[in-house]
Amino acid sequence: MTKRAGILVAVGATVAGLLTAAPAPAAATGASTPPAPPLKWTDCPTENYPKLQCAKVRAPLDHTRPSGRQITLALSRVRHTGKAYQGPLLVNPGGPGGSGLSMAGFVASSLPKKVAAQYDVIGFDPRGVGKSTPALNCLPGHFDPVRPDSVPDSYRSERINRDRAEAFARACGEKHRDVLPYMDTVSAAKDLEVIRRALGSPQINYFGYSYGTYLGAVYAKLHPERVRRLVLDSVVDPDAVWYGGNLGQNYAFDDRHKAFAAWVAKHHAAYRLGTDPARVEAAWYRMRADLARKPAGGKVGASELEDTFLPGGYYNGYWPYLAEAFAAYVKKRDTEALVQVYENFGAVDASGDNSYSVYTAVQCRDAGWPRHWSTWRNDSRRIHDKAPFMTWNNTWYNAPCADWPVAPLRPRPVHNRELRPALILQASDDAATPYGGAVSMHRKLKGSSLVVEEGGGNHGITLSGNDCLDRHLTAYLADGTVPRGRGEADAVCPALPDPKPLPAEKATAQSVDNSKGSRLHGLLGFRR
Repeated sequence: MTKRAGILVAVGATVAGLLTAAPAPAAATGASTPPAPPLKWTDCPTENYPKLQCAKVRAPLDHTRPSGRQITLALSRVRHTGKAYQGPLLVNPGGPGGSGLSMAGFVASSLPKKVAAQYDVIGFDPRGVGKSTPALNCLPGHFDPVRPDSVPDSYRSERINRDRAEAFARACGEKHRDVLPYMDTVSAAKDLEVIRRALGSPQINYFGYSYGTYLGAVYAKLHPERVRRLVLDSVVDPDAVWYGGNLGQNYAFDDRHKAFAAWVAKHHAAYRLGTDPARVEAAWYRMRADLARKPAGGKVGASELEDTFLPGGYYNGYWPYLAEAFAAYVKKRDTEALVQVYENFGAVDASGDNSYSVYTAVQCRDAGWPRHWSTWRNDSRRIHDKAPFMTWNNTWYNAPCADWPVAPLRPRPVHNRELRPALILQASDDAATPYGGAVSMHRKLKGSSLVVEEGGGNHGITLSGNDCLDRHLTAYLADGTVPRGRGEADAVCPALPDPKPLPAEKATAQSVDNSKGSRLHGLLGFRR
């Protein structure tokens, strides 16, 4: 994991942008392209987001053949209500494979009302995802429990997991061969241009989390004159797409798992698992070994346990729930609590099958992956020795790319000197997108501003309770203000405190966290 060092606090601010979208240069207006038909918006309220509207837009499957086969992209909207209108704000939760329809409601309701009222907040399901058609689902039930132990102890056990990955890749090729060549980030970025045209706006504003940062940066590279404001939260390393980035995650998630163990040790009075983080971590691995022999409730084996605790590496708000189940098993051999947190955090349903299918389709197509299995094996063994928490689990999650039925593309460079200032926000100890990726993106986007959450380990950090970060986000969306400082970062915000153990009356894996952070992380397209 790349560590942050030498950040200095911001000393100034720059204002960029107007309250009305600036027109695009005449040469870039695409006059030869026929105007898109107007979107037909219909009300599609949900319990949490009663003002949502929905629409669909058609886009070419192959953007080099705009009159060829068409796909549909599902859109959502919360309309602006203010007199000052700043255009559409497209929001994306990441993945790849994350559905963004509810994201529009979340962002519109989480921003200050005065700022949200100035935008049409637009969510969308990228190609292949959710309510867009066709939606990918390569091999339903691929993650059904109980899966083989992720960590191989013999050639045979490794071969079993290797066969599963090959079967998934083969099923994708058989079921979606006509679509897979067009499941890539560049094609998805070109879809954003289709959406912009359908919205009838000369420019868009864009707000992406996680993989959504890479998607937004690629769109900005393709159409810099169409980007009015660009917010990137928890940034993908554009230099590590995608195999190298996954190797880096293995170390970073191991660090976050150690941070969880240290938190449990700090709260020995609540969990009674000891005050030494190393002993707490050792107890977790003993639990893992037990479940490899006898899965809890016939559902939670070693691999499912990893899936269950992995979300804690994305968001520490889950730690109290995970710790309750962990302690209940260690002290009482209570398997019901483990099954409950697995179903809450680790289990994969039909939407998860779709998300994983899109994840593999995009990542395997975007860039080259090692084709010799010995490379995967040697890297996994080497890293597992130092970072055992999720290395092999992550290997098998991405292993279909070793046998993907469609040849890979080259990653699209994102360096950009033509953009207005972009706002980049990053936690210093983020495991899913380690800090170095944000620094790299900051350097590639000329004039961008980097805001760092010092000591933060969560993935997805704005609109989740940190007022300092949200002030920078709000200022930027209000009038284009970005901080300017000396050093690697332009501004630094302190991290939120770690959570506290659940109160006694709520100390159960079945209790529900309804905080802003939990609502956000329920929407983000991170791996579960």
